[in-house]
Amino acid sequence: MISDPHRNQPLRWQGEPLAKASGLLILLHGRGASAYDILSLWPQLAQPGLACVAPEAESHAWYPYSFLAPLEHNQPWLASALAKIEALVRLGTDAGLSADKIAICGFSQGACLATEFVATHPARYAALIAFTGGLIGPLDADISHTGNLQQTPVFFGSGDPDPHVPWVRVQQSADVLTTMNGAVTIRRYPGMPHTINQEELEIARKMLQTALIRT
Repeated sequence: MISDPHRNQPLRWQGEPLAKASGLLILLHGRGASAYDILSLWPQLAQPGLACVAPEAESHAWYPYSFLAPLEHNQPWLASALAKIEALVRLGTDAGLSADKIAICGFSQGACLATEFVATHPARYAALIAFTGGLIGPLDADISHTGNLQQTPVFFGSGDPDPHVPWVRVQQSADVLTTMNGAVTIRRYPGMPHTINQEELEIARKMLQTALIRT
């Protein structure tokens, strides 16, 4: 078994070159998708001065089982995926960006991964944007985390019911990140299929715009 399956997977870039960028957006694709797929969001999220990177998961999945499975069942893929995000954040900080100029955004499995990363690596980020996702672990598990998000803007949006992400986990995740001092916005869309709607994209765009002009 490969201990770090995502480590050498490619990165896809859009926007400003990182060396000249005033912010960094990390986009995380869902299960069965690709970096190119999630980059289809870039035209609606793009901001002047923003660099965007989308990493590719090994075999198009960040971890093999449901995000509601016991954590150990999704190892070592989950640990490798979290390490991939950590490396991208470090890439941004090495280029001179502070964490509050680095936003992490994902859809579905990518949203779960983004949420788990921010909860386990708390700091003041530019934004956490979770399109249909939540913290990782069984529904009856303790998913609480410690640390201070220092009013990081957080967005959770999801349809209800969703075939993969129960609304109760979205709400639980919003509650946990609020307790961690995140500035959380949550939107429930009754009957929305497993997708991203225009209102969610507009909320995300405004969050990124505000983060970039904040000094």
